[in-house]
Amino acid sequence: MRFARKLCAGIALSMVLCMAPGAYAFDADHKAEWSKINILFVPWSQSSNPFFEAVVNGAKDAAEQQGVNIDVQFGEEDQQHQLGILETGIANKVTGIAVNIADDNAYVDVLCNAMKQGIPVVTFNIDDSRHGAPGSTCRLAFMGQNFVDSGYVLGKRMIEEHGLKKGDVVFTPVEAPQATYAVQRHAGVQKALEEAGITSEILGTGNDHAQALNLMTQYLLGHPNTAAVIGLGQTPTSQAVQAIKDSGLKIPAGGFDISKEILDQVASGELTAVVDQQPYSQGYYSVTQLALYLKYGLYPSEMDTGGKGLIDKSNYQLAQKWAGPVR
Repeated sequence: MRFARKLCAGIALSMVLCMAPGAYAFDADHKAEWSKINILFVPWSQSSNPFFEAVVNGAKDAAEQQGVNIDVQFGEEDQQHQLGILETGIANKVTGIAVNIADDNAYVDVLCNAMKQGIPVVTFNIDDSRHGAPGSTCRLAFMGQNFVDSGYVLGKRMIEEHGLKKGDVVFTPVEAPQATYAVQRHAGVQKALEEAGITSEILGTGNDHAQALNLMTQYLLGHPNTAAVIGLGQTPTSQAVQAIKDSGLKIPAGGFDISKEILDQVASGELTAVVDQQPYSQGYYSVTQLALYLKYGLYPSEMDTGGKGLIDKSNYQLAQKWAGPVR
């Protein structure tokens, strides 16, 4: 609970909000019961992806505070591997599932089966784009970013600040172009661009930073008339500034997600603005809401964890302080 304790320091309500497990009077007699709650927490990404450090920290802090167990297993960006994790968890009768999904159709059967068996499911970070509508992935609530809205806000900011105009082409690299988050973020950015008569070109980079830098640099060398770069994920955003330098261009860049490297570039003005989706909150509230549902029947709520407000040179300081463990 080390990150939660730091976050609670100095908050007037910390004695109420940040108590250790079992500290609530009405929980005292149920501590043993709560300890039997086992939540399977499954990010779809690779375990090496630094973005998910904050997500997992939030999930673990919530589990400790609620006095429940959590089993974190990464999908490693492999649908079959992630499906295997979920199927095994259901067979072992986990008490609840928190999962992020990168494909609208791949997880419908397994997660709907979990719900039918009385295992509550919430999604975090990436949701089925149909958001629980009939025929979509079964879940109680989603805790994460509204990708389309945040993409639109970022696109508008880049257009207005840098005078992008009709006929311009914007480069929009992303780790996995077919993933739900990439499709929706691109849709939001493209909506803003289309309103100004601007087009975009997307390129898959993968999560490896060296590979992404090479691919992005090669693209820019081959497209010297590119007007701007908008990274649709943490990896391409972190490499955009260097790719622009290596290709000999002088064009603006912005993007999605934050890291220490990205925030240093925001502070220097090399990146115009970035979208922070508050990953700690995604992990923390998905586990907290599952625990409250399993304990008391309190129904999970949809939660937009960020995107309408951008991080730029005027407000990066707090995000920079907590980059990695929380932001």
